[in-house]
Amino acid sequence: MSDGAITGQIWRDGKPVDGFDLAVISDCLTEDHTLVWADLEDPSEETMGRLAEELDLSPWAVEDALAASERTKATTYAHHTFVTVYAVRCSDDAGVRAADTPTGVSQSIATQRVSVFIKRNALITVRLTESADIVDMDEVRRRWDETEAHDRGVEALLHGLLDVVVDGHFEAVQTLDDAIEDLEGLLFDESVAARTLQRRTYGVRKDLVALRRVVLPMREVVAVIQHRRDALGAGDRLDPEFADLYDHVLRAAEWTESLRDMVSTVFETNLSLQDARLNTVMKKLTGWAAIIAVPTAITGFYGQNVPFPGFDHTVGFVTSCVLLLTAMVVLYALFKRRDWL
Repeated sequence: MSDGAITGQIWRDGKPVDGFDLAVISDCLTEDHTLVWADLEDPSEETMGRLAEELDLSPWAVEDALAASERTKATTYAHHTFVTVYAVRCSDDAGVRAADTPTGVSQSIATQRVSVFIKRNALITVRLTESADIVDMDEVRRRWDETEAHDRGVEALLHGLLDVVVDGHFEAVQTLDDAIEDLEGLLFDESVAARTLQRRTYGVRKDLVALRRVVLPMREVVAVIQHRRDALGAGDRLDPEFADLYDHVLRAAEWTESLRDMVSTVFETNLSLQDARLNTVMKKLTGWAAIIAVPTAITGFYGQNVPFPGFDHTVGFVTSCVLLLTAMVVLYALFKRRDWL
């Protein structure tokens, strides 16, 4: 496996230093008023091994950073904190693409794992881009510059990164919310086939399940970081920022949970409407069957082989026709009044 792009920035006394080399990070760790950020995209095991030895990173954390899949979490080690989060991008046709795939696997929700090693004055981000490159590090750096995060320590850099990730979660939840509203509008549209509506609803549900897996654990991640901030020398300088970030995480999680209830309601309403339509069809079939049964009974009666009043006379035929029409009109009027037809 070859190394991908390696970028970064060093700040001294809040001022950016020209040039960046991964090998100088360890020298900067002992310098006061120095802040380091390094971003590794698809690093090789050899690169991560050298970095782990140089920065005294836990081998278990390095293994998790390179693993094919890992859950969202925050773990505190002796010399650093390790965080795994997922950035999310949701396409506008949420639910539709997942429903149209043969396996039903979501294609509307794209995720990218970001692993973060946090030391006293260094932030190391590791991004795997095999599936998608979702995290816009230029946007992260822009926010750092706007908030002057490099003047407030590594915890400010971490806050800016997580803020971008959580904003992506909000955008994905909003897209799924709009998709569910579209489904609710289609529930009473008679021109939409029931199978199409079911497949789209199932697709949105698959997208929502994929999103919940990365959004809900963020509450634990931010809580662990808040408890660990004292070890980073942050103190209470960024309490308002992290409190606001935690509030955003809670809102995204609660919004995701409410969407699950909305999807369940769409499923149940769709089934109820199908039952109601089936009952309507059965009532109509029953009504027409009753109307058709009347001429069958009368013609059967008049078709018997024994003499009866009006047998072999025109008045008998006229009587049978009058009985047929009268009975059918009466039944039709009764069924129509009861909304069976």
